[in-house]
Amino acid sequence: MILTAIESFCGAGGMSVGLRQAGFDVKFAFDNDQMSVETYRHNIAPHVEILDASSVSGAELMERAGLSAGDLDLFSGGPPCQGFSKQRRGAAALDDPRNGLVGHFARLVGETSPKAFLFENVQIFGQKRGRKLIDELSEKLSDYEVYDFFACSSDFGIAQSRGRFLMIGLRKDLSAAPPLLPTSDERMTVKDAIGDLPEPPADYTEHPEVPNHIQCKITEMNRLRISHVPPGGGWREIPYDLRLPCHQRVDTSKGGWPDVYGRLSWDGVCPTITGGFDSFSRGRYAHPDQDRSITPREAARLQGFEDSFRFLGNRADVRRMIGNAVPPPLAKAAGDAIIRSLTRTAGRKEPAYCPQKDERQSRSVSV
Repeated sequence: MILTAIESFCGAGGMSVGLRQAGFDVKFAFDNDQMSVETYRHNIAPHVEILDASSVSGAELMERAGLSAGDLDLFSGGPPCQGFSKQRRGAAALDDPRNGLVGHFARLVGETSPKAFLFENVQIFGQKRGRKLIDELSEKLSDYEVYDFFACSSDFGIAQSRGRFLMIGLRKDLSAAPPLLPTSDERMTVKDAIGDLPEPPADYTEHPEVPNHIQCKITEMNRLRISHVPPGGGWREIPYDLRLPCHQRVDTSKGGWPDVYGRLSWDGVCPTITGGFDSFSRGRYAHPDQDRSITPREAARLQGFEDSFRFLGNRADVRRMIGNAVPPPLAKAAGDAIIRSLTRTAGRKEPAYCPQKDERQSRSVSV
């Protein structure tokens, strides 16, 4: 059974890749970033446009998708999450205008009236800082039974510890079964994900056979620094005289950003891939045994993308799209859960994430 979907805030298309793998027919997608839309169109399908969620209507989206009232099975999306970044604190973060896009997501769900919706965001969104917006989202979508999930990407066949917050809403008139996210028995390591890739060209050009496999230029001093860091290590392993001045002043027994100048370990997983993955001065992004940062292709693999998926644009465009992407395997798991719920598939035996249970379950919308 093929179900229909519309995706908002689609970015480069990680969510659509996973939903298509689960069995959804994504009829239309949109984003306001031109290079993301071009990348989506290049890799997935031409059914994508540059649109502003704050000014488009649900009726317009249904028309572009070629759907009539009642035909839409899923409305998905992940509004920009930078307002909830761990690096941003206080009132400025909570007042970030991008947070208002969550309200437009809710509006578009209401106007398209899908059988289900899927909302994806950073893990911290589902915690105290995002509680107000979660409550507002749930109240606006009172026609839906809503379920929370805090998901770790490594449980879904991805060599990354990326934590995400998901909300799955099922329209109450459907009497759908509660969703369960199927997890993977396979535990991927960094070596599983990128160990077979050839070295990128030393002249900083793209590898002739592997899209986006190009190393970032670094200074000779940084190359010397990282050469002293063992797999799984960080800046503390750098000789004192070679450390940054700020690291020379840090008491090594008390924290001190352990992931900075960090090297990945072959038998471990990668921390969250961000838009700064191409610089180990921003986190644990050094290759396990080569004295360089990971390439965009290596980061894409750690996000769960196939090598056939090419990211378009300049360096900044590519790293932003990869860092912001929904890992396709996680999106597939969510899509599988929604399809099972809507079709009421029974007899599950494999491991699965269950909806989060907290004090909000006493409300009419069980989040």
